[in-house]
Amino acid sequence: MTSASGGADMVDWDLAVSTATRLARSGPEITRGEAREVVAELRRHALEAEGHVREFTGMRSGSLRQAAATPVLVVDRPGWVRANVAGFRTLVQPLVAKLAARRPDTPGAAVFGSLGEKATGVELGAVLAFLSTKVLGQYETFAPAQLPEPTTPDSPAALFERQEPPQPGRLLLVAPNIVQAERELDVAPHDFRLWVCLHEETHRTQFTAVPWLRDHIQSEVQSFLTETDLDAAAFLERARDAFGSGLPGLGRGDGSGPGTLLEVVQSPVQREILGRITAVMSLLEGHADVVMDGVGPAVVPSVAEIREKFQRRRDKGATRLDQLLRRLLGMDAKLRQYQDGAVFVRGVVDRVGMADFNRVWTSPNTLPTKEEIHDPAAWVARVIG
Repeated sequence: MTSASGGADMVDWDLAVSTATRLARSGPEITRGEAREVVAELRRHALEAEGHVREFTGMRSGSLRQAAATPVLVVDRPGWVRANVAGFRTLVQPLVAKLAARRPDTPGAAVFGSLGEKATGVELGAVLAFLSTKVLGQYETFAPAQLPEPTTPDSPAALFERQEPPQPGRLLLVAPNIVQAERELDVAPHDFRLWVCLHEETHRTQFTAVPWLRDHIQSEVQSFLTETDLDAAAFLERARDAFGSGLPGLGRGDGSGPGTLLEVVQSPVQREILGRITAVMSLLEGHADVVMDGVGPAVVPSVAEIREKFQRRRDKGATRLDQLLRRLLGMDAKLRQYQDGAVFVRGVVDRVGMADFNRVWTSPNTLPTKEEIHDPAAWVARVIG
């Protein structure tokens, strides 16, 4: 498989997709009829969840047309992979351009660049294969909405994929993972599916009701990538310093040191940017958890059982290898975002109510800082007064 970029794209994206598709474990056994029912029910629940979320939060889209412009896409694991590869490809363009500008214009450089693309494509594919079995859903913000047709359109899994016209964002629900989770947890499928949709629909509401949010996050991520130091000596020096210090916090998530391999080689400017990104992601994830649990008791009869079992599943992890991969890939940090963000949201709402909490969505200046995520009173004092 030859990259069309001729070695200038940093990742062989097609190879990443094919590698992930090949390595990802198959989903739960399901018939075509069951697959159709799951797809239909998830779509109904997503529509129902939209009304619950907007009523609970008081958040409204700028227009009904804007809300309708973000489709619900029920996907299988390969579909999730393709969507995320498209998103990654959009986000890393500044870094790709920087890399291409520094690459010597020689035949040898092109050959080595192509080999590097393939190696990175395989690595990314392996990571995505692992993650594709974990994610229940997401609001996919940055990629074009249309995905390629399933390679095996007649399979039951392909029924988990419906094509939509290109739109600025879309809600992805990963049906095989939802079915697998509800079976492993031994919870009521109808309740669990609505509960998941409440969380993911909150993310869609966040982005459709706050028109500047997408561009703000994209700008922060691209600033982070643009600051990437491509000088090998500087890169190795930071890695040597980190490993020389024993990496006291690597993988522990206790705040005493880097939490992931990525953090080991960040520059000071990147750490600053990442702090802001972490704060806003904690807000978004915590807000979604608060909403799903706030709405849940009225519309999900078994919500208490689901939350208890799901939290136990989040905390435990499947195997030691699974736990190690979660730490190295930053998934433990993701779980802390849910917890820290939920504490922040509840802390603010308890003090000033939901209407004043919603001032958090006014502008980038009213978003909580990384420090304020752990100190809701400080955010209230700064923003509400």
